[in-house]
Amino acid sequence: MEPLVIERRKIFEQVAEHLEGLILTGKLRPGESLPPERDLQAAFGVGRPAVREALITLQRAGLIEIGNGAPARVARPSAAGLLSAMVPTVRHMLSTAEGNRQFQAIRLLVEIGLVRQAAREATPQFIADLRAALADNERAKADYPAFVQSDVAFHYVIASFAGDAAIIAIHEAMSNWLLEQREVALKEELETERATAAHAKILAAIEARDPDEAEAAMRAHLQAGWASYWKHVNDR
Repeated sequence: MEPLVIERRKIFEQVAEHLEGLILTGKLRPGESLPPERDLQAAFGVGRPAVREALITLQRAGLIEIGNGAPARVARPSAAGLLSAMVPTVRHMLSTAEGNRQFQAIRLLVEIGLVRQAAREATPQFIADLRAALADNERAKADYPAFVQSDVAFHYVIASFAGDAAIIAIHEAMSNWLLEQREVALKEELETERATAAHAKILAAIEARDPDEAEAAMRAHLQAGWASYWKHVNDR
């Protein structure tokens, strides 16, 4: 018989796991304050460092909020909070070429789903908002920082049309995570002209209520931008 492998966990991990259980089972509810650190020390029979490490672990996981001088509180569940907790891992993935390609694939799926829905369900107000975003994009061609912002804003209008806070949070996170790629791609010659022309095609497909054409336009737009990014990276 092979010897059993006994898992040795640090004290703060055990404290964090217990508190997490209280949160997930509803014994500690969103917005509710956790007991003071001294009470937690007494309850678990541990020192202050273990309690502090446990609270930091839960904060990083998006389960609690810790304010300056204020007691720790159970966080209210949100997609934004979940995505924020993922940032260190995302940054690590984006430090590699493979990680960048994986996130490009994810963003492509998200953008295609959003633009198909927009083409199927577009309202006059949404189309007006998208036209205004395209106009801002075209006016900013000579101003690089403003153009980057208007480029992101055009896609955000499409994401916002979904009306789902979780989808909007995911889209916004993806845009932020891949912002450096967009900034690099836009340095390529004529990339601003190509980008505004692509946005115009996307808008036209949405106005025509043609999901297939909207998908094709969005796919071509993103893939062309990524091609410019990889060209710049490989030329370094």
